Amino acid sequence: MESSFIQSYWSLLPPLLAIVLAVFTRRVLLALGLGIILAALLLQQFSAIGTVQLLLSSAWALFWSANAVNEWNVNILTFLLLLGCIISMLSRIGATLAFAEWAHGHIKNRRQAKVMTGLLVFIFFIDDYFHSLSVGTICRPVTDRFKISRAKLAYLLDSTAAPVCVLMPVSSWGAYIIALVGGILVSHGITGHSALGAFLVMGSMNYYAIFTLIMVLLVIRGGWDLGAMARHEQAALKGSLFDNSKGTPPGVEDNSEQVGRVLDLLLAIATLTLVTVVGLLLTGAHALKQEGLEFSLLGALEHTNVGRSLVFGGIAGALVCVFGMVQQSVSLAQWRQTLAMGVKGMLPAIYILLLAWMIAGLISQLETGQYLASLVQQSLPLFLLPAVLFLLAGMMAFATGTSWGTFGIMLPIAADMTMAIDAQLLLPAMSAVMAGAVFGDHCSPISDTTILSSTGAACHHMDHVVTQLPYALSIAVVSLVGYVALGYSASVLLGFLAATLAFILVLVFWSWQQRGVS
Repeated sequence: MESSFIQSYWSLLPPLLAIVLAVFTRRVLLALGLGIILAALLLQQFSAIGTVQLLLSSAWALFWSANAVNEWNVNILTFLLLLGCIISMLSRIGATLAFAEWAHGHIKNRRQAKVMTGLLVFIFFIDDYFHSLSVGTICRPVTDRFKISRAKLAYLLDSTAAPVCVLMPVSSWGAYIIALVGGILVSHGITGHSALGAFLVMGSMNYYAIFTLIMVLLVIRGGWDLGAMARHEQAALKGSLFDNSKGTPPGVEDNSEQVGRVLDLLLAIATLTLVTVVGLLLTGAHALKQEGLEFSLLGALEHTNVGRSLVFGGIAGALVCVFGMVQQSVSLAQWRQTLAMGVKGMLPAIYILLLAWMIAGLISQLETGQYLASLVQQSLPLFLLPAVLFLLAGMMAFATGTSWGTFGIMLPIAADMTMAIDAQLLLPAMSAVMAGAVFGDHCSPISDTTILSSTGAACHHMDHVVTQLPYALSIAVVSLVGYVALGYSASVLLGFLAATLAFILVLVFWSWQQRGVS
């Protein structure tokens, strides 16, 4: 039965309920659960039996849909469990502790620890999930040693992952967006830009990604602990890396009994990385071959199977760790304890991720994203179009918890609108959508990227959301100024200069705030 709540303001209530409850109660599972129930009630027009049936079918669809295994979800969950076991095994054989000891001798201060975390994005930029979990695994012992809060580590992971991936053509994000842009260019008969060329030009106007990375550099340099982050950093300096009153955050605890070898950790991570990258290329090449297309790097990344490749990498990395455990003659009881600890450490993140996927599916049925997109089609001054698209994409990603879904909905809409009004605004409008999607994703507690950044850092999820919010909102203001100037002047240079001036003013404001607090 068609629901009257589809594509209406009622469709905004479930994500808003989940987000507001998550922020104010800090109980993410409860908030997501209530949001899911409300969405199901709206879709079934408050029929109790229909609601229960929809909830059961939605939960089942997380693992089985279209008469087949839901491969993406199952692969991501499998990779999380494999990574938990890898982390636990590396800890058991002392490799994690050995790396922390090595870092203590070579990394001399907190700034160098943050620099290492920030620079690793340029090794793990191929995918944001991969980056957040792998870099978190590598860097957490080091940042813990130098009393950097888990919230700061989660911020560094999240604020380098998506912004770099969205700017890099050779990444899962870049390939996906290039494919979307290529289709848009063809549908509108545009021959002046190739899909790759348009993507690179759009990247130069992605003010949110660019200035987020600049802000990360300032945070690494030191002294830019905004809002709640300052409290977490002060507590970390006193020995509390996370809020102990909320229990132990998701992640695998250290179970080292002795100092092992750094080589074991490097081999495991290198194997995981190499096999994952090879898997990305091979699965992409296989898909190209099936479609009768010639192999190309971008083509392979566009058609690749990220989830399957992560599982391949996880299995290979786990086998390296198994070899290390065998070398140390680990007892059967220790094997059971180690693997159980790895699985247990990932379960809280998995529960959140499952509910986030479930509410995202129900929100999709309510057509929340399409309703938000329809709001922008009301009359407004032309020069404000990029700024409005930035805000709308941000709201959509915030409400739905997916930047990729926002790209898929909003990029074609932005193209249709600008081509009907002023073709010169095509690339600025689409770049604003890209920027807004990443901004909304950064702010949303139901975003899978945000959840996995918390997991990678072993940080309480809502602590990460709350501490990242001042940075995200500040850069959103900077981006808005840039897009207003870009829309008004149609000049990329003037738009960037306006955003730069706004960024300087934001820094002045926060400097004044910090002096006022101190």
